[in-house]
Amino acid sequence: MSDAMRNLQKKVGVGADGSFGPNTARAIAKHYKLSPQRAAHLLGQSSHESGGFKLVSENLYYSTPERIMAVWPSRFPTVSSAKPYAKNPSGLANKVYSDRMGNGDEASSEGSFFSGRGFLQLTGKSNFREFAADMRLPEVMNDPSLVSTDYAFETAQWFFSKNGLFKIADTGVDEEIIRKITLRVNGGYHGIDDRIDQTTKIFTWLSEA
Repeated sequence: MSDAMRNLQKKVGVGADGSFGPNTARAIAKHYKLSPQRAAHLLGQSSHESGGFKLVSENLYYSTPERIMAVWPSRFPTVSSAKPYAKNPSGLANKVYSDRMGNGDEASSEGSFFSGRGFLQLTGKSNFREFAADMRLPEVMNDPSLVSTDYAFETAQWFFSKNGLFKIADTGVDEEIIRKITLRVNGGYHGIDDRIDQTTKIFTWLSEA
């Protein structure tokens, strides 16, 4: 597990062993005053997006230009255009995230500085700025890595609140509702079976509390 889960466990008052299970789920729901439905959807989506709460920083390491071309065909139409970014995750982040989401141009290095972090991958200077302002955490703008260590869950909770996902969560925990939330989180239905499994499992844990 990541340091993010251990730090979260410390916040909610359970043993910080980095292992996510029923006790941690219940402690999170209680600490953040989340209903079983809200906590199940939030934690289920977060678990999937972070590979079981292990991946809290975006991985843009690609070993070959061909792989980069496959992921971003419009940005890298040729091998020569992609080659400088193979095995160069910071350079790739600066390229693909430049002049987007509040970031400056490629030379500003803001693409890598504000690359995806947290359980739901907060990405882009404008989103970091909005999160920092809403949560009164100005230090995040100077040190975005805090989202990977201290505020991974808070950014996910902020995303749900900002995008009206808690209201959807309030309507129940079934496949139709999970699919609605997945579409808002993912932009599609990637990993839908795991998202359903994780969300329903966590809801069962919380319902037994």
